[in-house]
Amino acid sequence: MGANGDLKIISGNANRELAAAICDHLGCMLLPSMVDKFSDGEIRVEIGANVRGSDVFVVQPTCNPVNFHLMELCLILDALKRASASRVTAVVPYYGYARQDRKVVPRAPISAKLVADFLQVAGMHRMLTIDLHAGQIQGFFNLPVDNLYAIDILADYVRPLGSDLLVVSPDAGGVERARAFAKRLNTGLAIIDKRRDAPNQAQAMHVIGNVEGKSCVVCDDMIDTAGTMVQAATVLMEKGAKEVLAAVTHPVLSGPAIDRLCESPFTQVVVTNTIPLSPAAKECPKIHVLSVAGLLAKAIHNIHTESSVSVLFNRTS
Repeated sequence: MGANGDLKIISGNANRELAAAICDHLGCMLLPSMVDKFSDGEIRVEIGANVRGSDVFVVQPTCNPVNFHLMELCLILDALKRASASRVTAVVPYYGYARQDRKVVPRAPISAKLVADFLQVAGMHRMLTIDLHAGQIQGFFNLPVDNLYAIDILADYVRPLGSDLLVVSPDAGGVERARAFAKRLNTGLAIIDKRRDAPNQAQAMHVIGNVEGKSCVVCDDMIDTAGTMVQAATVLMEKGAKEVLAAVTHPVLSGPAIDRLCESPFTQVVVTNTIPLSPAAKECPKIHVLSVAGLLAKAIHNIHTESSVSVLFNRTS
């Protein structure tokens, strides 16, 4: 037992399979709860067990439908706060609205900050997440944020695929992530020069680095519409790459993403289960899912026992 009472895990409806897998690693059961809707669409939450004085972890990525799952999370946090839980940690494997982390045009919101305010007001004491879109989002919170990385999980899968691997960043903004990935694999690095013409539309221009004859691994934190990733793969093949794989943490996969990936030059698209795949995505033979349940379970255990969490997310940069 940790300093904050009994360990308890609760889940919203966003990714119950991941929550159950975390419980399997920890040797516990999901806390009984009812997360449903009234007839007019309002969310109804009831906690089915006593949580007074407990150390509670709420597993809920803010994935599609984003607003609905975000509201579920806030209401669960509020319910736990009013039920006198000793500490409530929001386990948000995928933190939505993270791409709107600054003002890039006049009269625009900083949505990542607003969501951080929502969660804190709702009653969260701490947040545990994976691969924030921008690490500085942690500064939007006035409480501890543990930002884990799926880099080792992805690298361990990709490493045996060949001795001629080359890590590729799909844009200049992902170079730090790609560099860390390349160091894990002890391989080289290339960069795609990309110019974005409009939101969710991107045009890959040229490759910085020699990719000829290489098995290229394009790494990123998320795949949304897959436009950037598919254009990157196409350019790499045009430049003489032997094959192209994708290694991505969050499979957002909105709009035409599935069709694009299925028809793309990618031989494999490796993702994690921070977000559950849609039925259509599960049917795409190129998509391979790795589990982050063990990583999150270790972090939850260390937080509960007041042990170091940094040993889980230290990475080479």
